[in-house]
Amino acid sequence: MNTVFTIAGQEIRDGLRNRWILALTLVLAGFALSLTFVGSAPTGQVAASPLLITIVSLSSLTIFLLPLIGLMLSFDTVVGESERGTLLLLLAYPVSRWQVMTGKFLGHVGILAFATVVGYGAAGAVAAYRGEVDAAALQAFAAMVGSSVALGAAFLALGYIVSTTVRERATAAGIAIGIWLLFVLVYDMGLLGILVASGGEISQTAFHALLLANPADAYRLFNLAGFDNVALLSGTIGMMGEAKFPPSLLIAIQLGWVVVPLGIALALFQRKEV
Repeated sequence: MNTVFTIAGQEIRDGLRNRWILALTLVLAGFALSLTFVGSAPTGQVAASPLLITIVSLSSLTIFLLPLIGLMLSFDTVVGESERGTLLLLLAYPVSRWQVMTGKFLGHVGILAFATVVGYGAAGAVAAYRGEVDAAALQAFAAMVGSSVALGAAFLALGYIVSTTVRERATAAGIAIGIWLLFVLVYDMGLLGILVASGGEISQTAFHALLLANPADAYRLFNLAGFDNVALLSGTIGMMGEAKFPPSLLIAIQLGWVVVPLGIALALFQRKEV
């Protein structure tokens, strides 16, 4: 495990040297603070906790931003080093391929987690300062931050699959953008099209299974419908009861979207010729 942590540490140092960590933290903090300061404008003077309003706003932002960041961090992890010739040099050392992939993943997750916790934490601190905060709101906010990291990690793993499969960095970048468009934009439009085409006759079981087949939708369900105080504010109070998705299931789905793609990437990397 020392080798894994050494590789992870090198990825984090590269992120510091390339200003990735600083840039991601500033981007997330900038968006999060902007939403926090203007988040109450549409609702006027309402008896809603600013922290809850921030949770709803950040959950919607995260679905678009964290998957893109995860793919940007990971799409050239293997193919980029292969093109530069550093992958062959790295594998010449007495390290296993699974150690290389796992170390890089942990390093990238560390970068993503730091940027998310600091960026969103700053917004949460401002929201907490502006209004009363109870334990339920703090729990929902902590769950939102943790699940945001998990969502980014899922797309990190998907990016590793792409990076391990293709032979050119430009191809990996194009496929990564296609994955982002598919899961974040096209997928839900496709679900809406299925509902319209079927005249609403699609079974609830099939529709709910299709929702869980998208990590972004699982994240949305967990954060916007998994906590009563947030669901009431976001207008999804009935979604969880109708769908019968316990929060533990949604957490398991999100973790599954991390473990399964990472396992596929590891298997592909073991067989990859460099």
